[in-house]
Amino acid sequence: MSAAGPPAPVLSLVGIVVRRHGVAVLDGVDWEVGPGERWVVLGPNGSGKTTLLAVAGARLWPTAGRVEVLGERLGRVDVRSLRPRIALVSGSVTRQLRDDLPARDVVVSGTRGELETWWHRYEASEWERADALLEQAGMGAIAHRPFGVISEGERQQVLLARALIARPELLLLDEPAAGLDLGARERLVGQLGALASDPAGPPVVLVTHHTEEIPTHFTHAALIRSGALVASGPIQQTLTSAGVSACFGTEVTVGCTRGRWWTRAG
Repeated sequence: MSAAGPPAPVLSLVGIVVRRHGVAVLDGVDWEVGPGERWVVLGPNGSGKTTLLAVAGARLWPTAGRVEVLGERLGRVDVRSLRPRIALVSGSVTRQLRDDLPARDVVVSGTRGELETWWHRYEASEWERADALLEQAGMGAIAHRPFGVISEGERQQVLLARALIARPELLLLDEPAAGLDLGARERLVGQLGALASDPAGPPVVLVTHHTEEIPTHFTHAALIRSGALVASGPIQQTLTSAGVSACFGTEVTVGCTRGRWWTRAG
């Protein structure tokens, strides 16, 4: 019997180009995410990070190139069946949710990727899972509070619970710690670190500007600048002072202490 080959990638992008108004937002991106990998994508503003995540999540068709997600190729699959298998946490989701929707309802609506609970009748077990995820995140006390009045940090924890309720096969996080104060950021990063440490958890791709927002147990990193991946691979080999300095166009020192990354100028 022949030995089994390497596992198929969860995400495969080949020669990806995205043009808007004649400008290449992504330009010739080749990238693979394997099973069990936890990736961080770092880059300056306008480098194409959010566009890359939209392509990876089957929310945006590239101008050119091949996209395969969870064994399906874009253009050959009904994305209505593919998208529920991919969880996306981003500001775009926040803007689509009603402010007066209770936090608990926000979470349970993620079971089928919907925005309103009245679109579907939920089972008692689904409400119980929503409650359990909120409790796990330390958000049980706000379950019945309107989404629009809870703090930004609480919203991000609710959105993470919403993303996890459907047990996704791929989790995409677009700057989830943006705008959070120190305490809220650390609580969220801690939750993500716990998720990354779970072998049964889904592959994760986290987009951020800051090394300090990288949770523990992340395995890989990619650096993106002007729409191109300038480096990618195992995190310890990729997040070097020279590499990050070149990516952001400023001299920095990068280090890692007890699993947490940091950056200093000069």
